[in-house]
Amino acid sequence: MTGRTLVAGVGNIFLGDDGFGVEVARQLAGTDLPDGVTVTDYGIRGMHLAYDLASGFDAAILVDATPRGGAPGTIYVIEPGLAPQPAAGADTHPLLDAHGMQPDVVLGMLDLLGGARPGQIVIVGCEPGSVEESMGLSDPVTASVPEAVRVVLELVTGGLEARAEQRPTAGHGTHGHGAAEPGARRGRFMTKGWGHVPRHSR
Repeated sequence: MTGRTLVAGVGNIFLGDDGFGVEVARQLAGTDLPDGVTVTDYGIRGMHLAYDLASGFDAAILVDATPRGGAPGTIYVIEPGLAPQPAAGADTHPLLDAHGMQPDVVLGMLDLLGGARPGQIVIVGCEPGSVEESMGLSDPVTASVPEAVRVVLELVTGGLEARAEQRPTAGHGTHGHGAAEPGARRGRFMTKGWGHVPRHSR
C-alpha cells in the first residue's frame, strides 16, 4: 500500500447495528497495519472526519451500517457515485449537518474547508438487522465484524490498487444498484449508491 489511507469507523452506537463501523474500527486498532494507514472511530462526528481528510489522504475507507435490502450481516464493498468537487470559489450554498456521515455530506464539509478529496473512496458496509434505540449489535451483525475486518485489511494491503486498476474506462458501464460483482463472495456487492441510516436518537 502506497500513500496515506484513512479507515473511518462511523455510526451511532446508541442505534443498535448502526454501531457496526465503530466496532470494526475498534478491532482494527489492535491489528498490524501497513505504514500510512490510520484507523479512527468517528462515531457521528462528520466535521471531525472532514477535518482529518483535509490533512491529505490518498484514499479513504468508510466502515458503516449500510441498508441495501439483503440479509442482516451481509457485507458490501461499495464505491459510491459522488458529485464532482466544485470549482474553487464556487458558491454552492450547502446546508450541511455536522453529524452527517454520508459520503456526499462529508465531502461537502471537506470542500468548505478547502481540502483536496481523496483519490479513492470505498465503503465497507454491513446490512443492519435493527437500528432502533439500543446498545450493542445484533447477532448476525456481530458475526460479520471479523469478515469486515478481513475485507478492510485486504483493501489496505493491495485491494485498493487492484480496484482502481479495474475501474471501467469512459464508455463502459458499471454494475448497477444491487448487482453482484463478478467473482465476488456471496453477500459482497459493488454498487453506485449509498444507503442512509439515521444518526440521531428520536
